[in-house]
Amino acid sequence: MNGERAYKVLVVEDDAQISRVLELELKHEGYEVETARDGLTGLERALKEPDLVILDLMLPKLDGMEVATRLRAKSNVPIIMLTAKDRIPDRVAGLDAGADDYLIKPFSIEELLARVRARLRDKHPAANVLAVKDLTMDRDRHEVVRAGKAIALTAKEYALLEYLLLHRNKVHTRDELFNGVWGSDFLGDSNLIDVYIRYLRGKIDDGFDDKLIQTVRGVGYALKD
Repeated sequence: MNGERAYKVLVVEDDAQISRVLELELKHEGYEVETARDGLTGLERALKEPDLVILDLMLPKLDGMEVATRLRAKSNVPIIMLTAKDRIPDRVAGLDAGADDYLIKPFSIEELLARVRARLRDKHPAANVLAVKDLTMDRDRHEVVRAGKAIALTAKEYALLEYLLLHRNKVHTRDELFNGVWGSDFLGDSNLIDVYIRYLRGKIDDGFDDKLIQTVRGVGYALKD
């Protein structure tokens, strides 16, 4: 994410469960996500120039290899191909068809997300730097800087700030922030949000006239530019 907009990822996958998991995980990382369940629809949507395409190989109507070949003839959008075929000739064929990367099913979501970030960095060198006003977060270096001053954050403070940056200008309820940072399975008190917002303000807002973290009375919090 570049601090200006969320990158759009198109997932072309006919397996409903896999498609839904990818959609949820990518949205959690701050990406805008569109899905398609067959090759023809996927090609049509891919030609509208998303920032990256995750493309299954085995698709109805038009297989992933043909989608990649036709798409590459008209676009340089990064393509990550997913397949259960792990033979080297199959991988070579996928790369020759225009895929930028190749991931074998079953795969870990962490590896897929890392490859998404890598492909976006190739196309958008600043893709992993989040920014609002004079505050920047370099997600590769795990560094936060405001007005030239490095800011040390704990892991949860960092995760909360990252979430706010990824969804900047949006007002979040405490429950939304709690689920987005701690996860819906975490057994804790959503009042933790108030505590961590206070910690975060003490590090990125105290001492600055321009306060970035804002309280919206009766609703929650927002990071606004």
